[in-house]
Amino acid sequence: MADIVLSAINAKWIHPSLALRLLKANLGEYESRCEIIELALRQSLDEKLAILAGIRPRILGLSVSIWNHAASLELLKGLRNIRIKDPETQRASPFIVLGGPEVSYLPEEAEIIRYADFVIRGEGENAFAKLCGRILNNKDPPPRFTGGSAPDVAGIRSAYHLYTDEDLRRKLIYVEASRGCPFACAFCQSAITVAGSANPAAGGQPRRKAVREFPLDDFLSDMDSLLKRLFSVRSDAALPRPTIKFLDRSFNVNVPRALAIMEFFLKKASLAVSSEKFQLHFEMVPSLFPPELTKVISGFPPDMLRLELGIQSFNPKVCAAINRPSQPEKELETLSFLRTQTNAIIHADLIAGLPGEDLASFGEGFDRLWQALTAESTVNAVTETATMKTAAGIRPASGCWPASPPFEIQLGILKGLPGTPLRELDGKFGMRYASGPPYEVVQTAALGKAELDRLRNFARFWELVVNRPWKPGSRPANQETNAAGLPAGNPTLLSPGQPVFWPFMELSEKLLRLFGKNWGIDRKALGAALAGMSPRGTGA
Repeated sequence: MADIVLSAINAKWIHPSLALRLLKANLGEYESRCEIIELALRQSLDEKLAILAGIRPRILGLSVSIWNHAASLELLKGLRNIRIKDPETQRASPFIVLGGPEVSYLPEEAEIIRYADFVIRGEGENAFAKLCGRILNNKDPPPRFTGGSAPDVAGIRSAYHLYTDEDLRRKLIYVEASRGCPFACAFCQSAITVAGSANPAAGGQPRRKAVREFPLDDFLSDMDSLLKRLFSVRSDAALPRPTIKFLDRSFNVNVPRALAIMEFFLKKASLAVSSEKFQLHFEMVPSLFPPELTKVISGFPPDMLRLELGIQSFNPKVCAAINRPSQPEKELETLSFLRTQTNAIIHADLIAGLPGEDLASFGEGFDRLWQALTAESTVNAVTETATMKTAAGIRPASGCWPASPPFEIQLGILKGLPGTPLRELDGKFGMRYASGPPYEVVQTAALGKAELDRLRNFARFWELVVNRPWKPGSRPANQETNAAGLPAGNPTLLSPGQPVFWPFMELSEKLLRLFGKNWGIDRKALGAALAGMSPRGTGA
């Protein structure tokens, strides 16, 4: 029976927690006394409680994020009820230790904190190990709140060996080559610890924060071992292609280091046989793509490289308000290059509800992004690739967009995370947020509640109609599709290289009126509805 249990409620079963594995790997002499129990949001509360209650550890560490906050609170309440009802369990009740990005910045009076014996704020590898040592050795307990100071990453033991064979066979594989971000965008928790004011309204200019990098040779050695294991357990060709997802927030800020890592994987790809293919996911700064980096990216074969690019807004005044560097033309140039000259799958992010941005400004930015990704020059520059056939299982109908690798425009709604400098701007920009996670903005001085609700509906149908059809397994192999990923023969819903924001806004509102909801819609019913609709090509 484990003395220490580390647990988290993951969004899906395919998302293993690297954080739990890092905590276990850095427990030192207590590692062998620790067990990892991963749960999923879709599991019933009774099932989660049965799993944890049957172990009865001395220490239960629970990782909390905005996405599992409510489910974690429900779990903690359930565990307390079990202890109250069962005297034997009451005597064996574990110390509850909470950690993770959510509880690191919540106020002490937050409801979920009341269920914790201890709370670790910040990075926990060192703090959690010390806490466990004091509890297991019956020493005087530390303060209830422990500040998890940022450790020297060179001293952190890697945890990739703790991925099980089942993890490697069927789940995403998370890795990190660095921690932190050099920027201080007001909506991001990375800005909280930046020296100096991260609040533009305060008049100060924040100092750029150094990114902490894991020793490169050690990291590449870990990746070499990880790939060998990955290929050995994925010998079944029927298994989906594995994805190695980097957690680095700004992977390309150190260009020489980024090149070394990407060249390592590119070499592995060139040596791999068909059963040893894999996909890489990097989050990169879109304005930082020097020629040496674009050259390496151009060398990756189809269906191997996925790039997440945070645009957020093309409005320079909005970016200045949130202390975010803004180089719209450079970002658009990067997007155009990636679409015309590489096989990279692009995931571009925009955020609605930023301080000072109204509906017209957001719509203009959305159209600029769409046009950069679908311009006629882009369509003609790249021929149909194996990505379209093998990764997404679909191909475009003759003359239809897109003829190059698929992409996604992810429309997110601004979240006012606790502790972030964004919350200091509330008064100046009339920002109001939901009181509970994920703390989405509900109104700003520039966007009323009704307009934000329209954008939420837009975002949901954009995901259903445009983004989702390109994802693996969404369509039968070789099925022809139109511009929206629907069977050929339906009207072209979106025009490449042309404004689409207001036409799709109209379409999304028609769909909402038709179905009365924007979730849980049958795909066949949605396709039938779309076959009879075609949004206007003009504005609202």
